[in-house]
Amino acid sequence: MVFSFKVIRLDINQSYFFGQVQYENKEFKINIQNEMRCKILKLPFGFVPKKERMMVRFTGPNDLFVEDYLAYGGESEWLEIDSDEITYFLADHQDQFDTLEIMDE
Repeated sequence: MVFSFKVIRLDINQSYFFGQVQYENKEFKINIQNEMRCKILKLPFGFVPKKERMMVRFTGPNDLFVEDYLAYGGESEWLEIDSDEITYFLADHQDQFDTLEIMDE
């Protein structure tokens, strides 16, 4: 299963990102931050994963991408990503990403 979100906007706020993404014509809030206790992913809808960890990849023009494997932490009000690699890379390449893919394969 692959979820492909269109990145509408990502704003930096001190040490985290907050914004909006679109999936199947629905908009969701997204929060990306450093790992508090562990690498984790939460989705704004119910889902039964095939694997314990899922690949989370942001992509943009000119083959720009960052990815990390995150444990699925269940359903949340927002799409939540806790990953040092993704957070730090987004800080250096803000406004350069247009797609977020989450892969459970």
